Amino acid sequence: MKTKKEKEQATNILGLPVKETEVIAAELNILLSNFQVYYQNLRGIHWNIRGKRFFDLHVKFEELYNDAQLKIDMIAERVLTLGGSPLHTFEDYIKNNRLQVGKNVSKDVDAVQLIMSSLSDLLKIERVILDESDKINDEGTNSMMSDFITEQEKTIWMMKAWSEEEI
Repeated sequence: MKTKKEKEQATNILGLPVKETEVIAAELNILLSNFQVYYQNLRGIHWNIRGKRFFDLHVKFEELYNDAQLKIDMIAERVLTLGGSPLHTFEDYIKNNRLQVGKNVSKDVDAVQLIMSSLSDLLKIERVILDESDKINDEGTNSMMSDFITEQEKTIWMMKAWSEEEI
């Protein structure tokens, strides 16, 4: 049986278990890395999109990359809140990347497909984090992941509707 002092030492200032919180911070860094790649993909398709749907998609892609930039900051700040250090080099981002890198994507259908694929891969990472943070009652991370998941599922639905694909 642990003493009161041992129990207190096993948790951080947030009241979360230290070891599990370190794992979540590491997983958030993986998400951060992948969001950085997603963000760069969005910038690239925003700059390179061509065709009759240019005006609509150019604006939409800007909306998405602005949103991704906000989420990147939120993820990094959550890593810091949990006592970790956010990754911040391209080397780290590439090493942890699980997303397709979109290079010179200019066709509308290809761009939308890249977004759906990227969001699908981000959802996988977020669900792992959500599961782990739920186990230790890390409501801050839970809430953030739940919000991200809800928004991204809706974006995928909208992109599928645009693509006229069945859900």
